[in-house]
Amino acid sequence: MNEKPAVLITGCSTGIGRATAERLTASGDWTVYATARDPQTLRDLATAGARVRRLDTCDDESMRAVVDEAGDSLFGLVNNAGYGEYGVVEELPVEALRRGFETNVVGTVRLCQLALPHMRAAGAGRIVIVGSTGGTFTFPAAAGYHLTKYALESLADALRYEVAPFGVGVTLIQPGLVRTEFGATALRTLAANGAADGPYTEVKSQVETLYRRAFTDPTGGVGPEAVAESIERALTGERAPTRDLVAAEGPYFVNLRRELGDDGFDGALRTMLANEPRD
Repeated sequence: MNEKPAVLITGCSTGIGRATAERLTASGDWTVYATARDPQTLRDLATAGARVRRLDTCDDESMRAVVDEAGDSLFGLVNNAGYGEYGVVEELPVEALRRGFETNVVGTVRLCQLALPHMRAAGAGRIVIVGSTGGTFTFPAAAGYHLTKYALESLADALRYEVAPFGVGVTLIQPGLVRTEFGATALRTLAANGAADGPYTEVKSQVETLYRRAFTDPTGGVGPEAVAESIERALTGERAPTRDLVAAEGPYFVNLRRELGDDGFDGALRTMLANEPRD
């Protein structure tokens, strides 16, 4: 019997990563390496048949160990682990900025570096990078997050060209608002980064109100299962799509940013935030 192709998924404790691990494990077509910083959060995935492993995108040894275990069976790499570091630029702690880049960007690059020798040797593979529609436009008090997603756009463009001759496809998934625990982290970091009564109190209050409403609306956005389906298509399709936007609002903000330009988009944001209902 031929060995099943292996897929390594990061950030499986909640949200998109968990939904993807559940979907691919249930398909029976993969050897799924479901990873998280705390593998104790993945016990149900182990029961379902996934190989649960510890992986921290800030810990090179943990990344190397899982890739080496998968070895030459590694066909798919799903770079999903990440979080949002929110706050206005002047007040954003440099340590928080570094932590966000290390987790969201540097860890993704390093995993690609570790996985690619196996994929090149096999002459086939798929790398999926979970970016965001927020890699094409930026909200105020969120640069720490958007900067990392812009960086993933650049990474996907460079990597796609570089690895194509070796039979490796690269797909950038661009979720919009997704109903996960991401919002709680965004609101927590927004409150923690900066002074409570500083010069940016008004804009932070406006943004917090917007985010709180958006992230807690049970009917808003898409479920993580929709993104997991997109990831599965990127792994299994005859050709890896270069990008796949998964958003209930469609490309609305992406197109708005492109069509309005800098001043127009800033004006649209001011109007939207000023009209945001207060609690």
